[in-house]
Amino acid sequence: MNDNMKRDLAFGRMNFILLAVSMVVVIIGFILMSGGSSTEEAYNPDIFSTRRIVVAPVVCLLGFLSMIYAVVHKSKDEVQKEETK
Repeated sequence: MNDNMKRDLAFGRMNFILLAVSMVVVIIGFILMSGGSSTEEAYNPDIFSTRRIVVAPVVCLLGFLSMIYAVVHKSKDEVQKEETK
């Protein structure tokens, strides 16, 4: 990829890597939330497990916060370009 094409991209390579990792963390959080449900015939106490009501939402929240960081993260190249101006 030449220099002209690199300048046209909104995000750098590190931003895309951080976004991908964040998305995986969010997906893991949603997987942790999944499980069986209660029906009218049978009560499933697992719907109130700590994993489903505490751990999974915290994992998702961390994933979404890391996505925000990935979007606003500046690469070292961009910082050096701004310093030379």
